[in-house]
Amino acid sequence: MIKILANDGIDPVGKKLLEEAGFIVDTQTIPQDQLATALLNYDGITVRSATKVRKELIDACPNIKLIGRGGVGMDNIDVEYARSKGLAVVNTPAASSLSVAELVFAHLFTGVRFLHDSNRKMPVEGKTKFNELKKAYAKGIELRGKTIGIIGFGRIGRETAAVALGLGMNVLAYDLYPFSGNITLNLQGGIKVDIPVETVALADVIAKSDFISLHTPFADKPILGAEEFAAMKPGVGIVNCSRGGTIDEQALIEALDSGKVAFAGLDVFDNEPTPLERLLNHPKISLTPHIGASTNEAQERVGAELANLIIAHFSA
Repeated sequence: MIKILANDGIDPVGKKLLEEAGFIVDTQTIPQDQLATALLNYDGITVRSATKVRKELIDACPNIKLIGRGGVGMDNIDVEYARSKGLAVVNTPAASSLSVAELVFAHLFTGVRFLHDSNRKMPVEGKTKFNELKKAYAKGIELRGKTIGIIGFGRIGRETAAVALGLGMNVLAYDLYPFSGNITLNLQGGIKVDIPVETVALADVIAKSDFISLHTPFADKPILGAEEFAAMKPGVGIVNCSRGGTIDEQALIEALDSGKVAFAGLDVFDNEPTPLERLLNHPKISLTPHIGASTNEAQERVGAELANLIIAHFSA
């Protein structure tokens, strides 16, 4: 009987699929420092972003045959080393793309209409300063007709582009691997519309965008720092629903304070789970606690896709 440890949990749909295929699935969370011992009793492990599967753990558990990542990025897994040892490493890159893209636009709509700040002030000042608040928040802008720059044009970046195009925005995209093709919009009634998109230079995305959204893996150094902020349009909006560390947070704070950046929407941070206090309290930042892929629909898709990958591997 094949045993799988879903150390960061798995959607009930995925668990059911695995159990119906004859697997034993444990969903209790084993602390990181106890995993080397616990994993000796399993044939595979699935993780999200919390559990780390590094070289030392892989070496300590030669019985493990598969590592599954429920989600896109695999920064918490030593992927190449695991594969060099003959382990299968699988992930679910497509399942959560729409959820992340929708959160990007939740932050964008929040920023252009000052919802993050008005939601803080209305409970305190709404009764006594209603007209003052109305005046302060009456200078919002629309997204239609504006240009969104997308840094990182994989599955999530392209899903973000599809939402933007559906809203009537212009798209500038950059990726390490140039893309030239169609973005498909799935409209009501089963209607599909293909819109051609080509990637451009990173400098063009930075200089010409009204809003910039990051969709890259973890980087050794920030992609957006003081130099990049200086090259942006005045009043640009920044959204990061990808990885902490891709933005120089201190440079972002300085750009917000100077007015160069009008607002930021952050779902990820350098120091999770304890972000900088200055970020948490900044009046120009919309905040979420790393929930980009955390919708009911996405979790169900992730669980089902991961289960099917595991079943396929052990059935081969």
